[in-house]
Amino acid sequence: MNRLLTVLLVLCALLPTMGQGKEAIGSATDGIPGEPAELQIANRSIITLHATLLGETPAARVQRATSVIEEALRGTDELKVSIDPIVNSHLVLLGGRRAFIVAPQDLGVEGGDTRAAAEQAAATLRQVVDETGEARSLRFMLKALGFSAIATLVFVVLIKGANLGRRKLRGRLTQLMRERARQIKVGQLPLFDMQYVYYLIDRLLRLMYWVIVLLLSYQWLSFVLSQFPYTRPWGESLNLHLLDLLRYLLDGILHAIPGIAVAVMIFFIARGISGFSRRVLERMARPGTLKWLTEETLRPTTRLTSLAIWLFALVMAYPYLPGSGTDAFKGLSVLLGLMISLGATSVVGQAAAGLILTYSRTLKAGEYVRVGDNEGTVTEVGIFNTTIRTGLGEVLTLPNSMITGSVTRNYSRVVQGQGYIVDTVVTIGYDTPWRQVEAMLVEAAQRTDGILQNPSPQVFQTGLSDFYPEYRLVAQAVPSAPRPRAELLSLLHANIQDVFNEYGVQIMSPHYLGDPVQEKWVPRDKWFAAPAREPGGDGNDA
Repeated sequence: MNRLLTVLLVLCALLPTMGQGKEAIGSATDGIPGEPAELQIANRSIITLHATLLGETPAARVQRATSVIEEALRGTDELKVSIDPIVNSHLVLLGGRRAFIVAPQDLGVEGGDTRAAAEQAAATLRQVVDETGEARSLRFMLKALGFSAIATLVFVVLIKGANLGRRKLRGRLTQLMRERARQIKVGQLPLFDMQYVYYLIDRLLRLMYWVIVLLLSYQWLSFVLSQFPYTRPWGESLNLHLLDLLRYLLDGILHAIPGIAVAVMIFFIARGISGFSRRVLERMARPGTLKWLTEETLRPTTRLTSLAIWLFALVMAYPYLPGSGTDAFKGLSVLLGLMISLGATSVVGQAAAGLILTYSRTLKAGEYVRVGDNEGTVTEVGIFNTTIRTGLGEVLTLPNSMITGSVTRNYSRVVQGQGYIVDTVVTIGYDTPWRQVEAMLVEAAQRTDGILQNPSPQVFQTGLSDFYPEYRLVAQAVPSAPRPRAELLSLLHANIQDVFNEYGVQIMSPHYLGDPVQEKWVPRDKWFAAPAREPGGDGNDA
């Protein structure tokens, strides 16, 4: 009689779905999907219902099924779970009583297998029945408590062992670092700072220790929860989450291996091409091959060529890198591009100026130059700035854009070999023979330690002013004994004063408002006053 009544109820519920339209018996909402409701007993999910049957929403059906199942579980009779097909639905029975109905609309998808869903729900319900019996068994609970105690003891021992192992490794680490520090050296200089290496390894050991602690704690909690029927679903879910995580990581690694292999191959090819181009450029830099490729321009040219090759390789390998297609990777690329475009304007200008200085060979390391008001020896020509050491012991860092926009005086480019030009200007009145002035300036230069005697110093008359002529002494510094130009000029000026004082010639230039009583001119017999020498003479007739 109960089975007949159930069949009639199911038929009434399913008639609207069988095309009966307005002549159907039952509620107009029967069979229509409603708000899904999950049937959960003893922390286990039995099934999720979606359809409204006999005017009952999925939530009401779940509430009624929960009451029937819990009432049956409170009994002491042996409960049997079975399924019984009714039309195109399946009835799940518990101890001969109807627990719930699985209709096609409960699957949430069209064309689903109702029988398979009913069998899966029945299997889960059988597991709930078995676990309810286990929870009532004192022997089973004592056994679960024993296994949990043993697992806890093993967990504590493993944690203690991991901590003891970490301490022993830390104690051994100090001695190991001292032994390796004596072996890893370049000459007498240690290659690594053992203090920082020790700190890094100690942090890695601590990280490994806490990873082991977390994994052991996770496994211990999962095992203990799995021993008791009520908490067993939680323990099983923990294991599933860990397995899903490991499976996800393993799948990601396996899927990334082909792309990584292609990217590594591209980088190896780029490395080979970079080395080949370096050797080609070294051969082309030999004298007589290319005028613009010299010893000074070889290094920046090699760097630029290598940079272009590696940038091209990076662009080619980018699509094969893991995560390159994700939104996060794309957003990071856009952010980096925006930062470079906004902040690289001055940097690109400085780099372009550095390339201009390098390939135009305006100046190079070791030359003595004057850039604007800054004067000194060039120590380094970089891609962004140039370093100059002054004669006063100062080190100036000049932006390359400032050098390209200023007048640069190079005192070393016209000299014979290495070294630099030293020059100074004096003004002497017209009443002093110019030959005598030139001879005194040359003698002062010859007395100055650090000035090269071959080529010999020269004196040029660069101007004939109203009150005095202008003499310019030009000499070359000794390359084998370099001296700061400011110091060398100071010594030269001191020697000029000494020589002029020795021959009784004042350096003060005359200035007056009227013509003198006697004309300011030099008689012929004084043209070759000492230390000047008349051409073809011995220099004794003054």
